Amino acid sequence: MSVNIGTMRIGEVHAQLRKFYPDIELSKIRYYEDKGLVEPSRSRKGYRLYSERDVDCLREAIRLAQEEFVPLRVVRLRLLEQGLLSTPNVTSSTRQVAREATINVISTSAPVPAPVVSSRASAAHDADITPIKQYFTTSELLSTTGLAPEEFNQLQSLGLIIPVVIDNETMYGALEIRVAALSRALLSRGVDARLLGSLRRIAEREVGVIDELTLPLRQVGCELSRGEILEISAEVAREVTALRSVLVEREIAQYLQG
Repeated sequence: MSVNIGTMRIGEVHAQLRKFYPDIELSKIRYYEDKGLVEPSRSRKGYRLYSERDVDCLREAIRLAQEEFVPLRVVRLRLLEQGLLSTPNVTSSTRQVAREATINVISTSAPVPAPVVSSRASAAHDADITPIKQYFTTSELLSTTGLAPEEFNQLQSLGLIIPVVIDNETMYGALEIRVAALSRALLSRGVDARLLGSLRRIAEREVGVIDELTLPLRQVGCELSRGEILEISAEVAREVTALRSVLVEREIAQYLQG
């Protein structure tokens, strides 16, 4: 154990992690730090000093990445949700920062704006909503989807609805409208919002599988252009989605029969 009480050097952390993940390399710890998945303190001489919390953070990050195939960008969000990482200060208007920012809680009824959906949406509660705008304000999202303020707060706290910041204003993309509308349909049936949060994690794991399958395309030595890599990755994503759809269809058929 290092001289500093309650802290460990990187070699000691590596030894602890190898008890659970024998193949883990020391460079992986530094890589995770570079990706913002662990935030060790520093000694006066600049050495990394890891706390027990940092070790727990690394263990969970490795588990999510290797066992659940969660992409690293999502791993960081999960670590924040579990309190293993501290929430960063909001200094820019990127999508990631907007996702990690304080939830925009609604406490009063929002005014109803002019219609912003196509004629296919027969009512605010209709889950088959086709937005015709790219971005929506909070009040537009509520009136379009029929979500109650408390439902909106729940869905956003669970990471199901993700805001972006545009010109210092919190907005929501067309995909968020669709997620909100479909979630509203399930909530109206009495479904617990926390169960919908588990669906988000399932989607994240699927993206992790796609990321793992296409990893060779992004390794050093690959002679494909960026355009070719994106095209192949999109094809793999469609194939994975199609396979998942068939597997879910089969499971549902067996569930209804049983």
